[in-house]
Amino acid sequence: MKFTLKALLTLMIGGIVSFQSIYSQTKKSRKMNNKEKVVALLKSIETGDAAPVGYINPNKYIQHNLAVADGLAGFGSLLQQLPPNSAKVNTVRVFEEGEFVFAHTEYNFFGPKIGFDIFRFEDGKIVEHWDNLQETVTQTANGHTMIDGATEVKDLDKTEVNKKLVTSFVEKFLVNGDASVVPEYIVAKGYVQHNPHIADGIEGLQAALKYFAEKGIGFKYDRIHKVLGQGNYVLVVSEGNMANVHSSFYDLFRVEHGKIAEHWDTIEAIPVKADWKNTNGKF
Repeated sequence: MKFTLKALLTLMIGGIVSFQSIYSQTKKSRKMNNKEKVVALLKSIETGDAAPVGYINPNKYIQHNLAVADGLAGFGSLLQQLPPNSAKVNTVRVFEEGEFVFAHTEYNFFGPKIGFDIFRFEDGKIVEHWDNLQETVTQTANGHTMIDGATEVKDLDKTEVNKKLVTSFVEKFLVNGDASVVPEYIVAKGYVQHNPHIADGIEGLQAALKYFAEKGIGFKYDRIHKVLGQGNYVLVVSEGNMANVHSSFYDLFRVEHGKIAEHWDTIEAIPVKADWKNTNGKF
């Protein structure tokens, strides 16, 4: 018997259908790697395919999206709120480092959004999830979209070197506020920017900083929480303030020949604790 994803989660939460029966069905299909599982799970939000829910451990699913309750019950409740046939999911980039898979996705999920999702796996099953979503901006300062650009993963032997480079850049420039280091870390020509409010190139970044200062727009990273990488891509998860609003920052950098050549990001306001649907924290 086949169920839609919404119906299946409702039945599982109610104890009518067991997780084990669904998981045994997914095992009959070809063995998927963790990146493929994540892409399939995200796509199932659009298609309603119930099978990918079998990649989640129902006994240990820790949710860090503060608008969603913990566990499968929270995931199911969220999907029930979606208007029928409204969701669209296009995962453009997906990476893996150790137990983590992180994806960069274009959504229509209660409206158009760009999102980063991080999943942690144990024994082939998803046990923890973080994300950062921002409403899509279509008219951008650089002429790019918030999600187009390079996708090829290469230089796998340079993952750790690139993580150190990017971490150093974020710490010196974004956390400590030293703008003088920018030319040391970013390519002199051809820097591609996907933040919709900043133009391409080092000049675009410098102009944005000047604008923020002149307009009194607070912009401060307080701390880095997580750094994940694969080859020439590095994702940095940080906490700080944007326009004096407590915010989470997810920054994806592409490194080329030892310097940062491309940047994508999402910025999301962190709700006050009284509004959290779970107690796990954003990070």
